[in-house]
Amino acid sequence: MKRRIPIAMIFVIGQLIAFFLDGSISQILSGILFKYPNTMVPYLTVMWLVLAVFFGNAKKLHLGIWAAVIGFVFDMYYTGILGVYVFIFPLVVYLCQVIYQMLPPSFMSGFLVYFLGITVLVTLGFVANAFIGQAQASVSEFLVNTLAPTLALNLVLLAISYFPIEALYRSHRR
Repeated sequence: MKRRIPIAMIFVIGQLIAFFLDGSISQILSGILFKYPNTMVPYLTVMWLVLAVFFGNAKKLHLGIWAAVIGFVFDMYYTGILGVYVFIFPLVVYLCQVIYQMLPPSFMSGFLVYFLGITVLVTLGFVANAFIGQAQASVSEFLVNTLAPTLALNLVLLAISYFPIEALYRSHRR
C-alpha cells in the first residue's frame, strides 16, 4: 500500500522550492530580466501561495501565517529591509482569497486574481521603497519599466504552471 504525502508537506516543500527558484532565476537570467531600463522580477513564492489559495484549503494550510513567515524570510534573504514583504505577502494572499471566492473557479478567474495580486504586490513594494528612499523612479517609469514587465513575466509563469499545480493538488484531494 502506498503512503500518501500530506498536502501540507507538499505545500511547504513547494514553497521552499519556489523561494529559492526566485533567487536562482533572478541570478541566472539577470542579464535578461534586469536589462536597463526594464526590470522583470519573478515572484514564484507569491505564485505558489496564490495557487494554494485557488486549489488548496487556505485554513488547513494556514496560508496567512505562511505568507507572513515567507515574507519575513524573503525580506531577510533577498531585500535586507525587514518589514516590506512580511506585510505585503499576507495582504496579497488575503486579497486574492477574497476576490477568488467571488468568482467562478476557472483558469481565467485565477489569471485575473493573480494579475491583481501581482499588481498590488509590486505597487505596494514600490510605494514602501519610495517611502524609505530606496526607489527613485517616477510613477510613469515604474508603470512602464517595472510593473508591466513584471506582470508579463509572472503571468507567463502562471500560465505555464497553473494546470500542473492544479493536477498536483487535485491528486492529493482524494
